[in-house]
Amino acid sequence: MFSIGEMSRRTGVKVPTIRYYEGMGLLAAPERTEGNQRRYGKAEMEKLGFIRHARDLGFSIEAIAALIELQDHPDRSCLEANRMARAQLADVRGRIARLQTLEAELTRISEGCTGPGDAGDCYVLASLADHEFCLAEH
Repeated sequence: MFSIGEMSRRTGVKVPTIRYYEGMGLLAAPERTEGNQRRYGKAEMEKLGFIRHARDLGFSIEAIAALIELQDHPDRSCLEANRMARAQLADVRGRIARLQTLEAELTRISEGCTGPGDAGDCYVLASLADHEFCLAEH
């Protein structure tokens, strides 16, 4: 059995986050000692690792709950898990595309600065003040 502190150390998930996951129903309420300390087993440690990995990949709490539900029923089809992974991938790709647009715009703005000069003539400041200077929507 593991204390909440040990679960935190082994998984890298902070103690308040573990309590949050319990409150959200992702982790079952643990057994408690006579001194009212939480005690977790190996299964809870593995589930917390699953949750952390899913969070690292950007899945929402709601999606993780659905994935845990599927994991708890190994006889069910994995089509829903695959659909959720593909949706997360599409979301990540969208964010990457938006970041690449921002990168290009910031590169253009910073390269538009001709060097030391007065702030009143600064291309960076002018670009930030007037969206019309931008080449793309961001």
